[in-house]
Amino acid sequence: MTVNEPSFHSSASQKDTGKPQKPKSWVPTILIGIAIAYLVLVQYIPAINVFIQAFSKGVGPFLSNLSRPAFLHAAWLTLILAVIAVPVNAVFGLCAAWAIARHNFPGKAVVLSIIDLPFSISPVVAGLMIVLLYGRNGWFGPWLQAHDIQIIFALPGMILATAFVSMPFVAREVIPVLEEFGSDQEEAARTLGANDWQIFWRVTLPSIRWGLLYGLILTNARAMGEFGAVSVVSGNIAAKTQSLPLFVEDAYKQYETEAAFSAAVLLALLAVVTLVLKEILERKTRIKDVE
Repeated sequence: MTVNEPSFHSSASQKDTGKPQKPKSWVPTILIGIAIAYLVLVQYIPAINVFIQAFSKGVGPFLSNLSRPAFLHAAWLTLILAVIAVPVNAVFGLCAAWAIARHNFPGKAVVLSIIDLPFSISPVVAGLMIVLLYGRNGWFGPWLQAHDIQIIFALPGMILATAFVSMPFVAREVIPVLEEFGSDQEEAARTLGANDWQIFWRVTLPSIRWGLLYGLILTNARAMGEFGAVSVVSGNIAAKTQSLPLFVEDAYKQYETEAAFSAAVLLALLAVVTLVLKEILERKTRIKDVE
């Protein structure tokens, strides 16, 4: 009887659990392995190679490349583009998000489609659109020339291109937050006598702050890293209209690979900072949702 007890308990346990357990499938493991291999080949190895090439001759040459006048001008110009484009798109994104989330009006779907336009249009095409409008032979070209205003191959054209490609992020991050937040608290504040500015600063803005910051981070990353549209409208003139991504391409074409990789490292570090800030904001948002 004692010898037969284990088999009895085993059969009983199978009856209790119902169907016998299926053998473990290898499909999830294979899919995960394929995804990891793809990321390693497409992202990790190229990124690691950039750092290896930048520091192949030591830290000294790396820092020397970062002190070159052409690089400093490109970095400063990139900073100017971001400083102008990010606040402009922040204001536009807030106004667009407020109008779309709080009001129903004819053509609302069209406005949403226009906001998403930079996502679907190639940056090179966006730059060409700006050239066709503000170039010498463009729609506004003769008027601009008559008033000695230069847009293309100058800073204004680069600002327009940067603002265009980075336009949707703030609006697209704030709209869902406003829709989820609702208007009950705003209506309550208005009933208590608060004006529109007080409602915005004390009720609306605190409720959308994480979505707004998330959109600003993405806008800044896109503004600093944009290449295609800025390349078309700037002319890529060294030490004049050359942003940091354009400097990387130009230095590589001139066989100044160390300088190109050094600038690429700076852009890569910007991407890492963006990812870290993005993760922090997502965690704060999840904590707020739990509370």
